[in-house]
Amino acid sequence: MIDCQGLTKQYGPLRAVDNLTFKVQAGEVLGFLGPNGAGKTTTMRIIAGFLDATAGRVSVCGHDVESEPTAAKRCIGYLPEGAPTYPEMTPRSFLEFVAEARGIPPARRRQRLQEVFGLLHLEHVLDQSIETLSKGYRRRVGLAQAIVHDPEVLILDEPTDGLDPNQKHEVRQLIGNMAKSKLVVISTHMLEEVDAVCNRAIIIAHGKICVDDTPAALEARSRFHNAVSMKPADATKLASIRNAVAKLAEVASTEIDSVSGRLTAFPAQGKLPLRPISALAEQNGWELAELHLESGRLDEVFRTVTGGASA
Repeated sequence: MIDCQGLTKQYGPLRAVDNLTFKVQAGEVLGFLGPNGAGKTTTMRIIAGFLDATAGRVSVCGHDVESEPTAAKRCIGYLPEGAPTYPEMTPRSFLEFVAEARGIPPARRRQRLQEVFGLLHLEHVLDQSIETLSKGYRRRVGLAQAIVHDPEVLILDEPTDGLDPNQKHEVRQLIGNMAKSKLVVISTHMLEEVDAVCNRAIIIAHGKICVDDTPAALEARSRFHNAVSMKPADATKLASIRNAVAKLAEVASTEIDSVSGRLTAFPAQGKLPLRPISALAEQNGWELAELHLESGRLDEVFRTVTGGASA
């Protein structure tokens, strides 16, 4: 478990982290979100033991990060922003060095390294210098060093930064599999990452927690929750379709996206407009290229709770 109580970090007159209190349990994948300068990276560095807090305390797996730093760090795998490495080393030599520094016994070390190489598909770049690798592969080497000692807690700052869509999918699957037996905290700017791998999200702004809930509950806060989006096959019929949809008792308002040509009908309080709209479309013989129910939009919730700041 991670237990943060009253966590505060002051840089002169700037309070980067302001009295944060939260707990994370094993099996949780926490998405830690906020605009630039919100205090995300500072908080993660304090939890990982790389920064001292000005006030408050943090314990990891029962070990106080300030008074028992070595014991706490043994439980943590940390992927910092930028994944710093030794660029002149190869992934093989770098990860062998990390495994030895982490105290993995020689008898176990070779087997564990082979497991990690395979998990992150590093086999064919193991003997290149890290400085010659693509950003995506450097990121994978950084993730490999975080998991090489099989920690109970993973703290990952932008874990899929620089990866292509296939690599992102693989890393998200890996995180999902590891989360079955570990606690994972992910700081990310990519809201789709929260949808893909997290079962809890904390949004912070100005060093304070704005929201702590499940991704589904956050989506339910969106004005798009249970809205219906549609796009007629014939764009010239958009205005007449909008007029007909707007008259339904289940619809509070409508709007058209001028770029995509998509019409969205927002639900009246406590109403579900999908079925009435579908019936209306069938009754009038509308040909629709798209018709789908919106679950909600995290980006809109993010902007709302953080005061409109961009991720």
